[in-house]
Parts: sequence; C-alpha cells; structure tokens
Amino acid sequence: MPTPIEARITLAQWLSPAYPTGGFAWSHGLETEVAEGRVTDQASFAAWLADVLEHGLGRTDAVLLAEAHRAAPETLPALDAEARAFAPSAERRAETAEQGAAFARTTAAVWGLDLPPLTHPVALGHAAARAGLPLEEAAALYLHATAANLAGAAQRLVPLGQTDAQAALAGVGPLCARLAEEAAALTRDDLSSAAWAADIAAMRHETLQPRLFRS
Repeated sequence: MPTPIEARITLAQWLSPAYPTGGFAWSHGLETEVAEGRVTDQASFAAWLADVLEHGLGRTDAVLLAEAHRAAPETLPALDAEARAFAPSAERRAETAEQGAAFARTTAAVWGLDLPPLTHPVALGHAAARAGLPLEEAAALYLHATAANLAGAAQRLVPLGQTDAQAALAGVGPLCARLAEEAAALTRDDLSSAAWAADIAAMRHETLQPRLFRS
C-alpha cells in the first residue's frame, strides 16, 4: 500500500494536465455559453462552473467514480454503460469515453494495471482502488482537475485573464471537497443531474460554427 504522500503524488500525476487524456480539447458546452452571450466574465463563468460541478457532470462523475472504486471487476461493464447513458449529449459521451480510454492506456503502460477502455470516472475510480489510493481524495482531485480544465477553456474563450481564472478555480475548491465527501456515501441509485442549461448548451455545441473545442 502506498503511503498517504505517495498516494497523493500518484493522484496528482493521474490528474495533471500533463497526463495524456486530452482534457484540454473539451469544454462541456462552455464554448456555446460564451458564443451565445451567457458567460461573459469572471462572475458568470464562476457561477456556471459551480452549477456544472454541483448539479451536473461534477456530482454525477464523482458518484460514478465512487461506485467504480467499490465495484467488483465483473460489475464494471454495467456501471460503465450507465455512465455513458448519463451523458447528456453525443459530444459529452465521446469526451468521457475518449478520456477514459486514454487514461486506461497510459495507466496500464506505466503502472501495469490492466484496465479496459472505460469512461473516465469509472476508469479512474477502478484504477485508484487497485492501486490502493483513497476514494475521497481521488474524487476531490478528479473534480478539481475537471474544474481546472474548464478554467483553462474559459481563458481561451471568454477570454478570461489568468488571475480571474485562478480566482474562479479557488472559489470551487471547497465545493470539490464537499462533493467528494458526499459522493463517498452515495450509490448509483443517487445519480441525478439538474444542470439543464449546461446540458442543452452541450447539445447545441454539436452544430456550433466556428469552434475551438470538441464539446
């Protein structure tokens, strides 16, 4: 078993922008929100980010990660199918599937963990369990990495200055910690999403032109 510090270092590497999952290519519909004038500055981005984390992909992915961390290997295909079904758009499904497959390939090559091409939260939760990494910390850092990717997208799209982007990211730090703690006590029966505007924006992105991001 890794020491607590070793576990944190491994999770930090898995969720680093340098880990080749391609997270920089996806905006989860933020590009649509900017193009249509709903996200225009630091305040509107911070509000959008908090809503997406608490009521949309953040909460859902944290619960899926927690379930994967606890799951027996033979139950992972069903959990992964549920994760794909919860994706609100074709691009969001591609986002979680492609990032998960990339995570599985790299983690298998570097850590010797034989991982199937699962969706990102399911792959990471299962890998964390097999590597002896703590559930709550894995969920918190996963959520923070998601928020950081979106803050990076906001810098290019709004555009948002680096300081404003970091202020928005710092603002959701406590939210990431709380959602991770809650997810550790939840099951797939608790899966839900209420980020309707963000989900619709993700759907509308499929026909948005021109665009920088894949979602």
